[in-house]
Amino acid sequence: MNKQELIASVAETTGLGRSDATRAVEGVLDSITAALKSGNEVRLVGFGTFSVGKRKASTGRNPRTGAPMNIKATSQPKFRAGKLLKDSVN
Repeated sequence: MNKQELIASVAETTGLGRSDATRAVEGVLDSITAALKSGNEVRLVGFGTFSVGKRKASTGRNPRTGAPMNIKATSQPKFRAGKLLKDSVN
């Protein structure tokens, strides 16, 4: 399912118009993104938890030349599924 299909599903499920459903989905995604940018965690009980993980700087190798190269430290978004979501999939 892509974003447009999600918006269509939300519109159908809630009875909202497509433009209202678009604003709702965009609002949720923007809120989650803003919370993660500020270093907060987003917990949706039963669904899952969005968080930010830190990756340490490391040394890698250029696959083309084999020369060592530095890989900088980064922050990456993570998602951990909740129990209800896991149970509904299995």
